[in-house]
Amino acid sequence: MKIEIRNISKFYGKLKANDDVSLQITSGKILGILGENGAGKSTLMKILSGLVKANDGEILIDGTPVKIDSPRDAIKLGIGMLHQEPRDFPSMSIMDDLRIGFQSDGNKRKEIDIGELSELSRDLGFSLDFDGPVRKLTVGERQELELIRLLYFGVNVLILDEPTTGISLNQKNQLFNALRKLAADGKSILFVSHKLEEIQALCNLAAIMRRGKLVQVMQAPLDQNEMIRWMFGQEVNRQKPWQTDATEIFFETRNLNIDDFRIQLSSVDLQLKRGEVIGLAGMAGSGQKQFLRTAAGLMPPAGGEIMIHGERITGKSCFSFQGNGIHFVPSDRLEEGLLPGMTLSEHYQLVTDCGRFWVNDQSAAGISGEKIDLYRIKGNRLTHVEELSGGNQQRMLLSMIKEPSNVLLLEEPTRGLDIESANWIWSLLRLKCQTGTGIIFSSADLDELLFYSDRIMVFYSGEVTAPIPVDELTETNLGAMIGGKDWVKG
Repeated sequence: MKIEIRNISKFYGKLKANDDVSLQITSGKILGILGENGAGKSTLMKILSGLVKANDGEILIDGTPVKIDSPRDAIKLGIGMLHQEPRDFPSMSIMDDLRIGFQSDGNKRKEIDIGELSELSRDLGFSLDFDGPVRKLTVGERQELELIRLLYFGVNVLILDEPTTGISLNQKNQLFNALRKLAADGKSILFVSHKLEEIQALCNLAAIMRRGKLVQVMQAPLDQNEMIRWMFGQEVNRQKPWQTDATEIFFETRNLNIDDFRIQLSSVDLQLKRGEVIGLAGMAGSGQKQFLRTAAGLMPPAGGEIMIHGERITGKSCFSFQGNGIHFVPSDRLEEGLLPGMTLSEHYQLVTDCGRFWVNDQSAAGISGEKIDLYRIKGNRLTHVEELSGGNQQRMLLSMIKEPSNVLLLEEPTRGLDIESANWIWSLLRLKCQTGTGIIFSSADLDELLFYSDRIMVFYSGEVTAPIPVDELTETNLGAMIGGKDWVKG
């Protein structure tokens, strides 16, 4: 099956998301799609998978032009997309979830063949159990389930959008082995990622996009420095955050207990100094999410205390936490952080005093312009937030934090971001550390945790270590601790 993307363009007003892009996709290959945030790679994949309609250009399959107006059209043509956030229903049973979208024959819906599903799972090296509810699956298992669903539907071209975000190293290795097997069986794999080492390890080819255009297609062996130069036009270096010499403890959790239906944590003790960065490590679902939300006042603790400047704030509202300069930034930018359908200016009006009862449009426009320029957001005050790339959505969230900020609680702050955008985010956070802001952040990226943290706490199976100085850790022993080995509770 040969797919040709020919002269595809997509415009959002004056923004050129895709600009005359042409690309050939052949069977049996793993093609990496990479580029800076906002380069147009996700838009191009959404056009191919039927989620977005192009303004110009065409798509050909085996030399014949085809019309793809919806994901259902794409699947019928053998093209399916596995999204960064699994598209499933956690409240449903796994089998009922699999039935969603399964084609019917006339008025009678075809029955799912559990034997065929189990065989698919085993062939790919997965160990999925199709009994039970979706909510009990890890993020990696939910991705495996979606991959099996697409293959069961007869998909021959698989698009994977940042599939390794939030999954364990073991699950990533299983996924890569499965993708190599599928490619060897003649499937076409499109692998969208900002992690160059993954592109280098997995892909036969790399298509590099920049500012909406396809600028280069490289063949393996792939060189990371060359890929970076094509993505950004220059080499990209990163700086470690400013390291504090402060000794004052100004934010604490004391014997904190968290009781959530997904996980329970007990006796979590943390002391944060001004300007310090503490990283939270652990597999998805190990409690980092619940800890950050409890520390931000969004979830009530089951016991223990949260202190700021020696004052107990446990049990107070999240607005009281914000009033004390404690701010939370979620990883799911559109679901929890921003409001789709609203413009950048409208978001700033929500968090800024632009008028007590009536919105002052002139004031709002001025504030919006200042924030957009300061945070280098690629959009204007009338741009809707869902039109921004992931990197620009993250910049938008950070630009909405009220100052002064004492504690920033960040959930996967560089999730899905390219190297340059991630570096820029951390350069901004570095400046905040210099003014005395303390940072607690979670990440699935061990390199990010080790590079930017002063100390790291490891979460595993409801237990949490004391903060460990980063110079006592390596990627090897940190990975082992995340997996439950060589692990000592704090």
